[in-house]
Formats: sequence, C-alpha cells, structure tokens
Amino acid sequence: MRAVTTLACGVRAPIIRAGDNLVKITADCVLEAAKQNQIKLKDKDIVAVTEAVVAKSQGNFASVEDIAKEVKAKMGKGKVGLIFPILSRNRFSQILKGIVEGVDKLVIQLSYPFDEVGNPLVSIDKLYDLGIHNFNQDFTSQQFYKLVGSVEHPFTGIDYIKAYSEICGNKAEIILSNDPCEILKHTNKVICADIHSRKRNKKLLLASGAKKVICLDEILNKKSTKHGYHEQFGVLGSNMSSDGTIKLFPRDCQKFVDKLQAELKKRTGLNFECMVYGDGAFKDPVGGIWELADPVVSPAFTEGLKGTPNEIKLKYVADNQISDLNGEEAVDAMKNIIKKKSKNLKEDNSSLGTTPRRYTDLVGSLCDLVSGSGDKGTPIVLITGYFDNYATE
Repeated sequence: MRAVTTLACGVRAPIIRAGDNLVKITADCVLEAAKQNQIKLKDKDIVAVTEAVVAKSQGNFASVEDIAKEVKAKMGKGKVGLIFPILSRNRFSQILKGIVEGVDKLVIQLSYPFDEVGNPLVSIDKLYDLGIHNFNQDFTSQQFYKLVGSVEHPFTGIDYIKAYSEICGNKAEIILSNDPCEILKHTNKVICADIHSRKRNKKLLLASGAKKVICLDEILNKKSTKHGYHEQFGVLGSNMSSDGTIKLFPRDCQKFVDKLQAELKKRTGLNFECMVYGDGAFKDPVGGIWELADPVVSPAFTEGLKGTPNEIKLKYVADNQISDLNGEEAVDAMKNIIKKKSKNLKEDNSSLGTTPRRYTDLVGSLCDLVSGSGDKGTPIVLITGYFDNYATE
C-alpha cells in the first residue's frame, strides 16, 4: 500500500513586482520544486497562489489620498459614522487614514468584546466577571476604559481604541456598541466597515432611517487608470503596502487560474487544478480569532475545485460494517466499500463526522497554513494527492 497520499508543500518564488508574468513564474517554480524534491506529479494535483502576489503582479495599489477623494465624493460634508471596523493595523489603518481625511467629522463604532473576525478588545471572561453578560450596553471610549481598564490585543499588545484615535486625531470620537443602529444617534450617514455582515447591516441601517450608507466594497470599486481598484470588493481584502498605500484584492483571478492551468497542461501534459487563495477559514483556539479578514477564501479556482467532499468515515465503517474483519481482509473490504460508495452520502450514517465543507475553503485553509504570513517566501503551494482516498492505488 502507498504510504503517503496527500502532500502539501510551500514553493519558493522570486520577489514579485508589477508587470511580472506570474503564470510563467508559478509554473517554473512548481516544476523546479517537483524536480528538486523528486515529487511525482499527476492529474488532479493542485497549484495554489496567494492573492498577495497576484495583486502585486497586477500593480493593484492605491493611496490614502485615493480613498479620501472617493469617500469625500460619496459621503459629502458633515459628520459620518463608521461601524464595525476590524482591529488590524495591517488591514485597516491605511483605510482609516483615507476615510478620516475624506470627512469633516467621524464617529467610529467598535463592536465588543471582539471585532467581526474575533480580535478581542477585552476577554469575555473579564466582562462576565464585571457582570456584563449580554453585550447589549453602549459605551463611550472613556466609559469603556473606566469599566475594563487595560485594552490590549492578546497577541500584538496594541490598544486599538488608542491606535485608531491617534490615526484620526481630533476629527473622530470612538463609541462601543454591538447594535449597528446605535450610530444613527450621531449621524445618518454611515460607512459599514464590516466584511461578512455588511449587506445585512446596510439594509438594516437604511430601514432604520439612515440617509446614506456605503460599504467598503463601494470604495475604489470603479475601473480606473489612476489607481488600483476592485469592481466587486472595493477595498475589502486589502492590506497595508506601505505607510500611505494599500494593496487591493486581486482582479481577474479566473483568467489567471485558467491560464495557469493551461500552462501547466502544456508543459506537463497533466490536468492540474489551480486556485488563488487568501485567508484561511479557521479559528484560532487560544486567541479566538477567525482568520477570514478577506471577503472570500478563494476569489477564483478551476472547475475541479467546485463542490464538497463525498467521503465515508473510515472509523465508523471499520467499527460497524467490517468489525469482524482484520488484516488484509479488512483492508480489501474497506477499499471495496469506498469504490462502491454512493455519489451522495449526505444522509448515510457512514459519512457522519466527515464535515463536508467546500473544497475551496478546505484547500485555501491548508494553503494559508502552509505558506504562512511572514517570511517563508512560499507564495505558491503545491498539493499532490489531495483527492486520493484509501482505495487509491
């Protein structure tokens, strides 16, 4: 029996710059990595590329001034509310600089005890100890400090109330509330900075009397030759490139993965699956942080990555259907059951516990963990044997 099936490895790449032929670079790097490490490539192997280098190769950058101009044009004069930004210098500090530069006055409403993706202002346990159980109270920043004392992120040590206040200077005040409509006590013009709940909150605010509401996907969402843009996601999925500049989420990703698949087919004769990935969809058990600060795990992928796994639970089958078999007889029986399994196991007890999430979310999370977010230098991930199972020879 083959001892190893699924193998995921980070592939090193050169420093990617705007205008680089990323399709060729990716194919070159993958084939060289396979050669150096004696990896036998085969049909249905996966090549994934992080969104960061796709966006860089496109030159998809914008400045704080670009954001400010658009916010000013869309929100006009007067006080503007900004609800539920995530607590991240990388993800939000430059966007905040642009927003505050584009308005007369800003009221920032933070959620608590954590932001949308789990970055905590204060631990839930601490609030419970203080007798706060429902998180339905509203606070000024001064009231919140007086109540909880120190407000520091457990991993970075950053006080985000202080950090965001310093970015805004005297043009902004910060309040804390989990009710999106609390902001309407301060202004009827609102920017929804949340990621996955933005459409729901925009609808609620407009129904509750807001006169103007936009989301982050409506900022820098028009095609432009002057700066970067993203027609679907705007500045959602962007992060800090330099002080004063952001890198936006990559555009035209489907064209990229299709070209990459064709290039690998041309050079190997094999049918690879290809995808662009960003944040993984997993939650840190210690910090409570849900990793997905991008609008989606994968903005584009080839046809074979659609759908969800259709797997049996080996443990269940071993303990029930073949509990009286051992050794090679048990192995052969298990392989036979896998080969004959139904194409839809959703209501079959043999699939209990398999958690059939989407392939793109599973593979994207795997890639995010393999490539890391720091200095590994592996923006490409090669996965072999992902679609193999116990019966694959």
